[in-house]
Amino acid sequence: MLRYTAPERVILLILICHQEEDDFSSKIIMSDEAHFHLSGYVNKQNLRFWGNENPRVTHEEPLHPLKVTVWSAVFAGGVIGPFFFEDVAGYTVTVNGERYRAMINEFFLPQLDELGLENMWFQQDGATAHTARATTDMLKDAFPGRLISRFGDLHWPTRSPDLTAPDFFLWGFLKSRVYVNKPQTLAALKDNIRQECEDLSPEVLAKVMENAIKRAQMAINCGSGHLHEIIFST
Repeated sequence: MLRYTAPERVILLILICHQEEDDFSSKIIMSDEAHFHLSGYVNKQNLRFWGNENPRVTHEEPLHPLKVTVWSAVFAGGVIGPFFFEDVAGYTVTVNGERYRAMINEFFLPQLDELGLENMWFQQDGATAHTARATTDMLKDAFPGRLISRFGDLHWPTRSPDLTAPDFFLWGFLKSRVYVNKPQTLAALKDNIRQECEDLSPEVLAKVMENAIKRAQMAINCGSGHLHEIIFST
């Protein structure tokens, strides 16, 4: 009797859904967070000081580099987001369960309504903020029978960034674009991220989601291990 590991089972179930539903790749939303540092492509030579006057002068630099924490969700028709995790003063904050649930309720679900997206499957990774009981219960109510997550209706395998659209496509694409004009402030960096997300065409994203299904098939073919022949057809 053929047996599947836990990662293989979730991937297999996704493929079964793909076979049973027409155009299943258009019905999945894949989500994630990423950090974008303001100094992403800054020339470090610019931080050196040369001079022959007052050589003991102190130049203060922030202990931690300035950054924004971005959440986005990818589906075949576009990008939902970006959403920036920050306080009322505009400072980046840590993503915890309470903040994540607030984002889902106040930003993500209203966006789904506005876009008219119904009967979608929602995928997230196993970060603690995503999988707290209160968060999981809320998402199961919003996506009945269609939550792909740890403790969800379909258990998403850990350490599988090569299977999710934000990881294998979106973050790399954005980071190749948003630093081109060398943003000098967090506001400028956020504007760049918003613009690049808005400019992504549905045609490109449809191919990205089709690629996600192909990667799931490849994962089964290689016994749920790492993908040795990554598909770059996005």
